[in-house]
Amino acid sequence: MQLSIKQKLLYSLLAILLLLALAYGFRAPATLVDSDLVVRTRLEVSVEEEGRTRLADRYQVSAPLTGYLGRIGLEPGDTVAQGQALFSINPTPVNSLDARSRVQAEATLARAQAALAAAQTQVEAERARLELADKEFARIQRVVEAGHLPADNLDRARAEARRAHASVNSARFAVDVAGDELENAQATLAVGGGAQRNAPFSVNSPIKGVVLSRQRQSEGTVQAGEAVLTLGDLDNLEVEVDLLSSDAVRVQPGMRVELARWGGADALPGRVRRVDPAGFTRFSALGVEEQRVWVIVDIDAPRAQWQFLGDAYRVEARFILWEGDNILQIPTSALFRDDKDVRTNGDAGHGWACYVIEQGRAKRRAVSISRRSGLQVEITSGLQEGDRVLLYRGHNIVDGSRVKLRL
Repeated sequence: MQLSIKQKLLYSLLAILLLLALAYGFRAPATLVDSDLVVRTRLEVSVEEEGRTRLADRYQVSAPLTGYLGRIGLEPGDTVAQGQALFSINPTPVNSLDARSRVQAEATLARAQAALAAAQTQVEAERARLELADKEFARIQRVVEAGHLPADNLDRARAEARRAHASVNSARFAVDVAGDELENAQATLAVGGGAQRNAPFSVNSPIKGVVLSRQRQSEGTVQAGEAVLTLGDLDNLEVEVDLLSSDAVRVQPGMRVELARWGGADALPGRVRRVDPAGFTRFSALGVEEQRVWVIVDIDAPRAQWQFLGDAYRVEARFILWEGDNILQIPTSALFRDDKDVRTNGDAGHGWACYVIEQGRAKRRAVSISRRSGLQVEITSGLQEGDRVLLYRGHNIVDGSRVKLRL
């Protein structure tokens, strides 16, 4: 039986459709991929490193003379007032000083008197600096409120005024310490001269603060100069961070810092006060030799926000190197090196590419980049806001590959 032309065309069409269906069924499936949108939003370039708190001034109270130490009732964390009795020592009986020892004791007394006079002079100098800093802060505040200067100048003036206040307090503490040293020298001369042999000697606190640590608790014999207590004022906490030297050169005094993961709900604001001019060598956990630099950060938040933060506590410091709004950016994981562009263009911002997802296919797109944060990178050319880029490019993805977005 012969087939008509219409039947032949019908069978041919069915055969073609069958072949197309088989080809469609056996073709490679689309690759599941992750993606993200090109957006314009805020971008911050930062350096993060672990740091720890420390006291700007700590005071180790030692035994001024050899004797029998009474039991110490103070515990670490206890507050002490300036001039409060910390412990007492019953001096051991001593013979009178010979001529040479007496001359040495008198020289020590004279040196202590000179140190006290120098400390008092330093207080006057720091007070003058404080007065100047307060006047400068008031002047800049008026200029900033009038709109003639940016707010950063006011922040720096405020930080300078705070540092001047702290310097005055530190100088006053130095006067107290020098006064105690003078009393110690007088006591040594008096005891060595045969006086106060049986009277207990009381050691008082040179500052208002807290007990940080206790080297002795039980009573017993102590030698002159032996450490007994360590005191400090937690209101003067600062943060020290050791950065890689390659990162430290990008950090400048006055730069904004965020202190996170310290135990509180919110990050604490801070400012870079000093970048040490000398570095040091440290070996990483993998045994790699690194050059590190100490960076000191002042905490700008009120004390009430970090009242439970103590000495040598861990914090995460995030140094804001640069920040900007309305920056075109994509995740760093979308980028890969474009070898062809690298060979033809020496610009450090060129030589990069990504895949843009268009109608279910991955299209290779050369891009130029600028600033980079840890997870985001600024795009200067090659992409537009709203484009969808492929993340975590696999080796099976080439230009034109079929892709399917992962839900």
